[in-house]
Amino acid sequence: ELKRDMESILLSNQTGSAGGTGTARTLKAIQQWLTTNVVTAGDGVDSTAFLEENLNEAVLEAYTAGGEPSMLLVSPSNKQAVSKFAGIAEQRFQAPSNKPTTIVATADIYMSDFGTLSVVPDRFLDNSVALVLDPSMASVAYLRPFKKTKLAKTGDSEKYMMNVEYTLVVKNEAAHAMINDIGA
Repeated sequence: ELKRDMESILLSNQTGSAGGTGTARTLKAIQQWLTTNVVTAGDGVDSTAFLEENLNEAVLEAYTAGGEPSMLLVSPSNKQAVSKFAGIAEQRFQAPSNKPTTIVATADIYMSDFGTLSVVPDRFLDNSVALVLDPSMASVAYLRPFKKTKLAKTGDSEKYMMNVEYTLVVKNEAAHAMINDIGA
């Protein structure tokens, strides 16, 4: 549960805050970090379909800015959109008469002009964005590692509290790109 919440926060559009009296600190999530290479697919009001030209523009921008992007992080519905890109080569298998036929309708790797991208679906990423990432330029730092503390027992129920303090480290935000204003 906690790791799922962490993933959701890290991929969100959450703004960072140093906190204050009675207010917890919050980390600056990846969508807030990415400001240099942002490709807006729609008109800013209405979203549009995720197109291959949007991806190519984002990869070009990240590469030109010094990044070596190798991951395309997308929502499940945008993963399906990537699988329908015209540039994805058709794959056909000749079905032997004595075995079942295999139909391939997916793209797990996208070969761009500037390198190979692993197409990774993430159920916590919003449908309106796709992230072109250079994993060597981002990581999670633990300021206080996971700690499990047993709380008071209530009847047969044993309760625990999990604590962790972490943040997103973006070493070079221009090494990544974001495609926004899309919808599957």
